[in-house]
Amino acid sequence: MNQAVSPDPQIVSVKLTRRRQAIHVLGAAGLLAVLAYGGYWWSSARFFEQTDDAYVRADWAPVSARVAGYVTEVRVADNARVKAGDVLVRLDDRDYRQRLRQARAQQAASAAAVQAQQAHLVTFGAQLDEQRQAIARAQAERAASEGEARRAQLDWQRYRQLAGQQAASAQRLESATASRVKAQALLRGAAAELERQQARQQVLSSQRQQARADLASRQAALEQAEAELGLAENALADTEIRAPFDGVVGQRKVRQQQYVTPGLPLLAVVPVAQAYVVANYKETQLEHLRPGQRVTLEVDTFGRHWQGTVDSVSPGSGAVFALLPPDNATGNFTKIVQRFPVRIQLDAPPAGEAQLLPGMSVIATVDTREARHGS
Repeated sequence: MNQAVSPDPQIVSVKLTRRRQAIHVLGAAGLLAVLAYGGYWWSSARFFEQTDDAYVRADWAPVSARVAGYVTEVRVADNARVKAGDVLVRLDDRDYRQRLRQARAQQAASAAAVQAQQAHLVTFGAQLDEQRQAIARAQAERAASEGEARRAQLDWQRYRQLAGQQAASAQRLESATASRVKAQALLRGAAAELERQQARQQVLSSQRQQARADLASRQAALEQAEAELGLAENALADTEIRAPFDGVVGQRKVRQQQYVTPGLPLLAVVPVAQAYVVANYKETQLEHLRPGQRVTLEVDTFGRHWQGTVDSVSPGSGAVFALLPPDNATGNFTKIVQRFPVRIQLDAPPAGEAQLLPGMSVIATVDTREARHGS
């Protein structure tokens, strides 16, 4: 038969003592851990604002053609690195070169027409100077004719009186009369010549005004030809599609012998070196967020931390700028905490380090101690 064995009271007492000691040690350790975490929270953690709704972004640009044409050469491959100004795609430029020749010929013809009209104006100026001299001569001749007419008139009057007194012969009076008639005729001829020269001057002045108007018209045609020449040069230059900035090629859709039209996306250039982070913080986390605060970024891809700085806070929540913003003026309104995009500028990585790529997920932690202490 089995007999019940009573435990040794001394052994039981020792076990109870050890158990109490273990409980006390664990309690003390737990209390120290709570105190340590409380101290860490009070000194640091309570100043950190964190969100996992954050992603790497970059202001990439879709590259498209400005002119239509067939693709003759694609000079970049997928994911290739390019520099600003590098030729990415070439279009067939034969038609654009001929249009440029045509525009240059038109510009040269317009320039020659302007020069010819300017020479014509110079000729009119010389003719007007000559005409002013002719008018001066006609005025002098009229003045001389007026003097001669006055002298002949006085002679005629004097000889008429003398002939009435039988002091002069009739032949002498007839000679004075003839001289008077001739002088008056010469005066009328000189006056008519002066009027003719003055009328010619007016005609030349009118012709010069018309020539000036023609010059302005030809200068306008020259400007138009120069503008068309510039457009032709731009169109020819646009047959070479270049990179707008340094970056990496993505979304390459263009292929050789493809016909492209203006505005058709051909590929994208992503400025990886200019990447930044957009972190969407809750509106309850924005009270102490300020530009210039330091940010720690944990990237899921690399499992390490990057450093950055708060650049700016969006002036409105994401819902405000949505394509279809919510209409809260309804009877079934439910309050939802809104999120505001915060732009974070990345510190420059050391040489040789991996770069963050747009679209990567990030956990952003902002240290707000400076703003809190300053407030």
